[in-house]
Amino acid sequence: MFHNKKRLIKFFVILFLLLFLDIISKYLVYKNIPVMGWNYPFYPYGGIGIFKNILGISFSIVHVQNTGAAWGVFSNYTTLLFFLRILIVIFLIIYLLFFNKDKKKDIPLTLITTGAIGNIIDFIAYKKVIDMFYFKIFKFSYPVFNLADAMISIGIVYLILIYIFQKKK
Repeated sequence: MFHNKKRLIKFFVILFLLLFLDIISKYLVYKNIPVMGWNYPFYPYGGIGIFKNILGISFSIVHVQNTGAAWGVFSNYTTLLFFLRILIVIFLIIYLLFFNKDKKKDIPLTLITTGAIGNIIDFIAYKKVIDMFYFKIFKFSYPVFNLADAMISIGIVYLILIYIFQKKK
């Protein structure tokens, strides 16, 4: 990628644009919505209701603070998680800039890198990650997540699909 200026520019444009959206959304939630307690059993669950029971799905923007990884896993190991995230970002950036020859992997790897950087910035700024998107699907409460988490998840699914379709050829 490093030898191709267009790919490099695309990487940084996507990274900075999505990172900006992630930082702004978390800041707005942090400043304007009280932290969601677990005593909000009814819509909008202590946050801002976006829609309720459309085809069995309700969606709110709430404020949850997460000291762990996805769904609060490893919340007792915040320092280890912080350095692990930094190592992953360094590895991803080096791989993207110097070793990735497959253009199809640029977008998903950029999404994963951007999401990881967004959560690192949260940890530096707030000592925790700010989560906000809350879906309730047919009475099942999906874990609250943020834009960075969505980028990481979409990037991983995208990479898996690339791998599956390349393998079929």
